[in-house]
Amino acid sequence: MSPKASSGQPIIRFEGVTKRFGKVVAVDRVDLEVREGEFFALLGPSGCGKTTLLRMLAGFEVPSEGRILIDGHDMTAVPPNRRPVNMVFQNYAVFPHMSVAENVGYGLKVDGIGSAQRALRVEEALALVKLDGLGSRRPDQLSGGQRQRVALARALIKRPRVLLLDEPLSALDAKLREAMRTELCQLQAQVGITFVMVTHDQDEALALADRCAVMQRGLLSQVASPSDLYEFPASRFVADFIGSVNLLEGTLVVDEPDHAEVAVPGMAQPVFLDHGVTGAAGTTLWLALRPEKIELHKAAPAPPGLGDAPAGRNAVAGTISHIAYLGSESLYEVSLPDGQKLKALRSNLTRWDQEDFTLGEPVWLAWHACSPAVLLS
Repeated sequence: MSPKASSGQPIIRFEGVTKRFGKVVAVDRVDLEVREGEFFALLGPSGCGKTTLLRMLAGFEVPSEGRILIDGHDMTAVPPNRRPVNMVFQNYAVFPHMSVAENVGYGLKVDGIGSAQRALRVEEALALVKLDGLGSRRPDQLSGGQRQRVALARALIKRPRVLLLDEPLSALDAKLREAMRTELCQLQAQVGITFVMVTHDQDEALALADRCAVMQRGLLSQVASPSDLYEFPASRFVADFIGSVNLLEGTLVVDEPDHAEVAVPGMAQPVFLDHGVTGAAGTTLWLALRPEKIELHKAAPAPPGLGDAPAGRNAVAGTISHIAYLGSESLYEVSLPDGQKLKALRSNLTRWDQEDFTLGEPVWLAWHACSPAVLLS
């Protein structure tokens, strides 16, 4: 998803927010800003604290320390029904005994909005989520995607400043999930309000969000755009969590302003990087090398080397130990002589114009000097 224009002003601020459940620290001293008008994702594995952070924003949990501000107002002690937010739950939480229209208009009814105005706003909300004409149906007469739209309409009808989404697509099958990603993006652009989503699905976060916060053990590991998370991870955890990656442990042996060299066990020559690392010789670090940035060759790449790498650098011999056909791509696992395994991804879209590789075949792997990301932790 390409970043949308936003005001750049923070609408949400977490300031030193900590949440403890007994001796367990679920969220640990989080400082975070969410900008007005952006689609923001809280991403991480189960138990990392992302849902607890969202529930504190909604008002369903109270921070043990710190405070939460929305539009500059301290919300820490404000009850959920008085916050300018609304939430779409993982299971949608639609009322089975009510019609679609009654579900969508329920919050307005509780607020004492008259039936005529309520009916008009329900009609507008249903049109917004493409459920025109379905107001009289019951939830059990709808598909999973339609029930999700009912939950979205019910949340949006109250015109919140912020919409909170808890694993919004997890209950849908893969094909519908992909279609609903597009619809969520379009809906957020149309209504123009801030969306904050919790998900453990990295593909979902990268496809939907303008920025993501990756969490681990209650802490923020990195906050960045999807492309920066993928291309420039801040740690081994982020690199490994976001997408598929080859992580190579090595030792920094040369560090100059315009290049660096990292000795990696099992490789005859140090890996060459086209930039400095700013580290002392002998420092242990890790190289994060994405499979799609590794090329497969039947013979060692000819001099002067691949891209900016000197001859003989950033190339290693191995044997194909596994091939996974993925439709438009194939993933090759290559075993190196020392037992290490590297993954390389090749497009199948032009396979008639490429060399074929088979299981058990000796091959060479090679990559450009700009390809690996350098991780110090």
